[in-house]
Amino acid sequence: MAKSLNEVGASTYQRIKRDIIFGDLAPGTKLKLDGLRQRYSASMSTLRETLNRLASEGFVEAQDQRGFFVTPVSREDLTEIAELRVLLECHALRLSINNGDTDWEGNLVAAHHKLHLMEQKMLGGDDSQKEDWKRYDWEFHKALIQACGSTNLLSLHAVLYDKYLRYQMLVLTYRGEEAVEEHRRMFEAALDRDVDRAAQVLQLHIERGLEHTLAAF
Repeated sequence: MAKSLNEVGASTYQRIKRDIIFGDLAPGTKLKLDGLRQRYSASMSTLRETLNRLASEGFVEAQDQRGFFVTPVSREDLTEIAELRVLLECHALRLSINNGDTDWEGNLVAAHHKLHLMEQKMLGGDDSQKEDWKRYDWEFHKALIQACGSTNLLSLHAVLYDKYLRYQMLVLTYRGEEAVEEHRRMFEAALDRDVDRAAQVLQLHIERGLEHTLAAF
C-alpha cells in the first residue's frame, strides 16, 4: 500500500533529523535539495517543508539566498541546552513523581531494566549498539517525566533532549559506572516518591554529563 503524503513527510522528517542528531549530516553541512532528494527519495516540496520544520526546532539554519545548513555546534550552545534541560526536566520530574500512578511505575521499571541491561553490555566493552543505548537512555528519561501532566512540557523537553543528544553523539564517550549509578539512584528515588532526591540526582546527572561532553568537545 502506498504511503500517504503525510506519512512520507513524517518519515523524511524523522530520517533527516536522525542523521543530524547522529552526525551523518555534520554540523555546518549545506543541505542541497538535489542531493537530499536522492538520499531520502522525497519530493522537493516535502524536503522544503521538512527543512523549515527542522529550522523552527533549531536543527537546521535557513540562510537568506544561501539555502539550508545543519546548525553549527559550540560549547556555549551546549552549556545553554544543558542548563535549560535542568530547568525543564527537573520540573517535569517533580510533577511526574507527584502525579504518577501504578502504570507510570510499571513503565519506569521496564524502561530502567532495558537501559540497565544495555549499560552492562557497555561496561563489558561492547559498544556496538550505541544507537540502541541512547534510545534506551531516552526512553528511561522520558518514562521518569511521562506523568507530568503537560503535553507542552513533554514536547519542549523532547526537542531539547534531541539537541543535547546531538552533542553527545558528536563526542561519544561513555561515562561508565558513574552514569549507571546515577540512573539507579534516580530510579529508586522516583519509586520512593522522594521528589527532592530524584531532582537532585537528575541535576547532578545532567551537569556531570555536560562536564564530560565539554571535556571531549
